[in-house]
Amino acid sequence: MPAPAVVGNAVLIVVDIQGGEVPDDVSRSEIAQMGGRHERAARVERLIDACREHGVPVVFIQEVHKPSLVDIGRELDGAEGPHCVEGWPETELAPWVKPRPEEFLIRKRRYSAFFGTELEIVLKAYRAETVLLIGGLTDVCVHYTAVDAHQHDYHVRVLTDCVGGSSREAHAYALRAIEYLQRDALVTSDQVFSWLEQQPRS
Repeated sequence: MPAPAVVGNAVLIVVDIQGGEVPDDVSRSEIAQMGGRHERAARVERLIDACREHGVPVVFIQEVHKPSLVDIGRELDGAEGPHCVEGWPETELAPWVKPRPEEFLIRKRRYSAFFGTELEIVLKAYRAETVLLIGGLTDVCVHYTAVDAHQHDYHVRVLTDCVGGSSREAHAYALRAIEYLQRDALVTSDQVFSWLEQQPRS
């Protein structure tokens, strides 16, 4: 399988891999999720380590809302109930997602990681041209982050086996919508690992 068409400097954006150490069946987060999240974890962890080894910056995104939900806006008008509430263990990053001190952890209040955050400043600092997107949900935060990256003129690469949606159907439709914006947007982790192997180690 050929390596993806990564243009210039790339940055890996880890979108909302949260949940802390709270089991799914007792989580208070009222967001449906398609299965396979735990199966993807090892692949994602290996990808993060590989990017670090090859000098590809990793930026972590975490959705957080105040307990009063004053900052949640229209997010409760759709299918989702309260989620990512500050102080809930479920809102913390997954325990195996461990940003290093020199890496950026960006908190957001809306679905897109660009909206009202410093992400654009960080990407400019890294002179990014391509963004690699992993995490969730494919049809919500990954989708809207991909759309905004496209509108900011970045090359978007969504790793299809490192994202998960609110359902299989929603996941598939979101990927099709992203591919509609950029024909080369959909790649696999194997393709990215192949590309990384061609990069010098840092």
